[in-house]
Order: sequence, then structure tokens, then C-alpha cells
Amino acid sequence: MRAVKLCTSVLAGFLAVNALSARQQTAPPSEVDEGRELFIGNCAVCHGPDGDSVPGVDLGHGKFKRASSYDNVIEIIRDGVPRTAMPAFSKELSELEMRAIIAYLRFMAATAYSTSAPGDPVRGKAIFESKGACLNCHRVKDKGSRLGPDLTEIGAVRRMIELERSLLEPNAEILLQNRLVRLVTRDGVTITGRLLNQDTFTVQLIDSRERLHSLQKSSLNEYAFIDKSPMPTYRDKLNPPELADLVSYLVSLKGIVSQ
Repeated sequence: MRAVKLCTSVLAGFLAVNALSARQQTAPPSEVDEGRELFIGNCAVCHGPDGDSVPGVDLGHGKFKRASSYDNVIEIIRDGVPRTAMPAFSKELSELEMRAIIAYLRFMAATAYSTSAPGDPVRGKAIFESKGACLNCHRVKDKGSRLGPDLTEIGAVRRMIELERSLLEPNAEILLQNRLVRLVTRDGVTITGRLLNQDTFTVQLIDSRERLHSLQKSSLNEYAFIDKSPMPTYRDKLNPPELADLVSYLVSLKGIVSQ
């Protein structure tokens, strides 16, 4: 009986320690969001948005070449790696910003899953331009509509899992710069479109006919964001191989090579 109680106590202690460790490693969403912006702005140019563009390193899955812990990663971010392309960021980033990047790397590792098998970007481009009808709203280089976000460099700033999720669950995450707004002027005119810019006094948007509007906020009776994305889900429109091909094509859009 003592052995059973002892084992139970040890197990309870083990679970408590691991629960504490999990809480310590869980960053608030605001820190993860800041880390995402810092990673895209400073790290993704070499490591890629999924963190796997440097041979031997896969930041998105917690696999490092020279680090055995995330504390070591902070040291590498701060000091760089001599005689390699990895620069020191001690003058560009504060300690808090480096820790925000680490919070985002932990988030990447925890969400690094995909339902799609590897696809063919050539077939994906054909789906993008035909069955997917993506050019009706989006633009790649000089082809397509300006209503939705320009996707020319989407593969350089968005992870594969994020691209896949946006196709299957377009309402799950809508970036602020991609949200639609509904404006009603004092004259009773309703304008709906994608927000392009705003400041204290004005707001600019593009409507479904690709017309640009710039209005004074003081001239509006209503100004509200639309909760749902205008983008349809492709869950029932594309089969798994087609989805994989389309995701692969989007990943290949890095604004460098011709598509």
C-alpha cells in the first residue's frame, strides 16, 4: 500500500512540475503576435516563414543546428554565429523582442501540422487560375484583381499551415489589413470594401469594383468592420490532392522568380 501511495505521490509531483513548465512556456497572444512580426521582419528573409529554409535548421519544428535550448537560441540571435550568414541582432533587437521571437518559435513548433501531403505548384497554379477562381479577388504580379490581398509574395510571409487554414477556414483568422469595412456617409451612401489605410481623420478603401475611396471620418454616420471574410471555403470545392497543389503554389509565391 505504501508503494502505491509513494508512486501516486511521485506521479502527482511529476504532473505538477510538467503543468508548471507548460504554463511557463505558454506565451500570451500579444507576445506571440509581436514575435511573429519580428520574425517575419528580421528572420524570415533567410529562414523562410516556416523556419526551414536554412539547411540543418527547422525553427518551425524546434530543430536547431547549434542550439540545444531556446535560451541558446536567444544567445545566437543576440551574438550571431561568426563566419556564417547569421548576424548579431544585439543592436537591432531588445531582450524583450528576442524573447517575443522565442515565444513565436514555440508557437510555431506547437502548431506545426498540416493535413495536406506535398503538392505540385505547377498544378496548383492551374487550379489557382481556373477551378479556384482566385484571380477574381486576388492578384499575382500583374494578373488578377486588386480587391483582395496581393499574393505575389505570400509565400515569403505566411507559413504553409496558415495558407492551408485560410483556404479551409477563411474566417478563423482575418488579418487587420485584409478586413472589409462598411461605411455609411451622412448622405446615406453605403460603401463596402477592403481597408487600405486609415488615420485619425480619414479612411481609405477599395470596393468590389476596384474603385478607391478616401473619406473624412467626420463625414460618416457609420464605420464598422465586417466580421466574416468574403473568401469562400475550399473544403468541399477541392479534393485533398488539389488542395495540396494549391497550397504548394501559394508557398512558391515569394516575389522573386517568375510564376
